[in-house]
Amino acid sequence: MRIIAGSCKGRVLQVPKGLPVRPTTDRAKESLFNILQHRIDWETTRVLDLFAGTGNISLEAGSRGAQSVLAVDQHIGCVQFIQKTAQSMRLSHVQSIQREVSAFIASATGVWDLIFLDPPYAMPHQQSLITSILQGGLLDSGGILILEHLSNTDYSGIGGFTEKRIYGQSAFSFFTLTETL
Repeated sequence: MRIIAGSCKGRVLQVPKGLPVRPTTDRAKESLFNILQHRIDWETTRVLDLFAGTGNISLEAGSRGAQSVLAVDQHIGCVQFIQKTAQSMRLSHVQSIQREVSAFIASATGVWDLIFLDPPYAMPHQQSLITSILQGGLLDSGGILILEHLSNTDYSGIGGFTEKRIYGQSAFSFFTLTETL
C-alpha cells in the first residue's frame, strides 16, 4: 500500500503482520480519490473513517490536505499503527481512536463532510449502519457517505443512495442526505 497523492505521495505503508485488516487496494483507492477530487475541497473537508483498519483511507485524505481526519477502529493495534504512521508523516490533523463503530455512531457529536465506512464484508446489518449515520446527524449537509462492500451486494434501495462503482470484487456505494430521511 502506498500514499497516492499529496504531501506524502509515494510513501509506502509497512503494515505489521497480525492486524485483522483487509486494506482497500491501491487501484480501488486511487479510483475513489480520483472521483472525490472533483467533488471535494480537501482543505475544508472533515473526514471520518469508520472501521479504519490500516488507516489507508485516513492517511491518504490527510496527505491530500483534509482539514481533519478521525479514524475509528476497535482493534488497538490498528489505532496505534495509524497514530504512529500519521506522526511519522507529520499529519497532525489525522487522529485515531479505539472504539467499536456502532457505539461510536450512537454517541458521536461531531459532523463530517466525508464519511468512509469499510466494515468486514461478512458483517451483518451493514444497512443499519448506513441508516444510523444518515439519520444520526453525523453527515453534514452536502456531505458524502461511502460504503466499501462486496461488488455483488446492492444497497441502491437505501434512501440517500446516489451511485455504485465496482472495482473487481469490491465496490463503493455513495450516499448523501435526502429530505425523506
